[in-house]
Amino acid sequence: MSNPIIQSTTQEAGPARPARTKSHTRFLVLGLIFFVTVVNYADRSSMSIAGTDMTKELGMTSVQLGFVFSAFSWAYVVGQLPGGYLLDRFGAKKTYGLSLALWSAATLVVGFVGLMSTPVLVSVGILFALRLFLGLVEAPAFPANARITTMWFPTSERGQATAVFNSAQYLATAMFAPIIGWMTFSFGWRIGFYVLGALGLAMAVVWFRWMNVPSRHKRVSATEIETIRAGGGLVDLDESATLSQRKATITRSQFKQLFTSRMFWGLYVAQYAVNALTYFFITWFPIYLVSSRHLNIMQAGFIAAIPALAGFAGGILGGFISDLLLRRGVPLTAARKIPSVAGMALAMLIMLCPFTDSTPLIVTLMTLAFFGKGVAALGWAFATDMAPKEANSVSAAIMNAFGNIAGIVTPIVIGFVIAATGNFDVALWFVGAHGAVALLGYLIMGKVQRLEFTHDKAQN
Repeated sequence: MSNPIIQSTTQEAGPARPARTKSHTRFLVLGLIFFVTVVNYADRSSMSIAGTDMTKELGMTSVQLGFVFSAFSWAYVVGQLPGGYLLDRFGAKKTYGLSLALWSAATLVVGFVGLMSTPVLVSVGILFALRLFLGLVEAPAFPANARITTMWFPTSERGQATAVFNSAQYLATAMFAPIIGWMTFSFGWRIGFYVLGALGLAMAVVWFRWMNVPSRHKRVSATEIETIRAGGGLVDLDESATLSQRKATITRSQFKQLFTSRMFWGLYVAQYAVNALTYFFITWFPIYLVSSRHLNIMQAGFIAAIPALAGFAGGILGGFISDLLLRRGVPLTAARKIPSVAGMALAMLIMLCPFTDSTPLIVTLMTLAFFGKGVAALGWAFATDMAPKEANSVSAAIMNAFGNIAGIVTPIVIGFVIAATGNFDVALWFVGAHGAVALLGYLIMGKVQRLEFTHDKAQN
């Protein structure tokens, strides 16, 4: 049942609904968060393309570069709970818009590092600090995507909607790896950071001018709002009346339940494993192509786009299959887990790469692995299905924090492995083994359903 207070507020303060009986504004909203997410991942992965030339110019070692890569995730993990709290307290429009503006500014500044002659450790320290800041201000991004999807989409469309915005990470690599590779090859490694920073600031302007909650969006019809609401969409989640009543954060007991739920722990484990493959591809993969496959940076940028495109196709397909199964009466648990399990099993093909010296075969195996990883990347669909209404963004942020521990572990481990062995063989086995870890997470998860908080005795 809808909240009468919220309905009253909407009728008094909201804009007049369009005269047309149908609208599809939710898909325009999805398009906007998709392109914002493309910029998001282009910003966080751009250093992987620029990394080879950057290390040469600044005099960095592979271990130092590994730590710089990981700096993003240190802050990204720590920033998840504050980011989730800000989303639950102030809503997605304000929090996400400010986040977008700040991370774009941080990306722009990276291009100025080392312009004046500085010692190597100073340049490394500045890059590390900038990546920390980037991770901190990007922390609300994916919980905001999940929150917006929960508001704007009914349950039967949410798997595909979350797959679309999650697949933006692959399109970001497919689009920008060749572009940044060409820019780096032609004009030096700094130009890519200038372009991406400016693009993100322009997107922030678009965001603040166009984005709004369902009841106050100028394009949405009353029929579309009711369709979303009747299908399980939480259209009132970011209403001003709802937000003003949400001054207190969740209770300690409720917070504890998010850490004692077997279902959520399965999600945490699976999301960590899925992200381990992501972070390999957005950090060390282009460098692998240059150092082990002996391509130049422009060639590496174009080759890196091939698995990324496969990951994008897999991500869209995984969400489509999951929602199709759901619409055909398959239980929610099976509808989400079937593509996830199949995809991560396919992702383990990356472990075969050390057994061949054929670059085309290696690229084929990487492409199949990343396609499988894309099919399996339904973590945000799981999150929107499982998150309690009282802590929608906080619970998603906790999942994202656990998942992005992979962004700390993976770059550092690979950096040390390369320093110790002089090649990527063990690193590729390490990355591929995370497919089995994900399968364990899905087993732990059990039945998928929305978590209902139990109240403290003192509150009953």
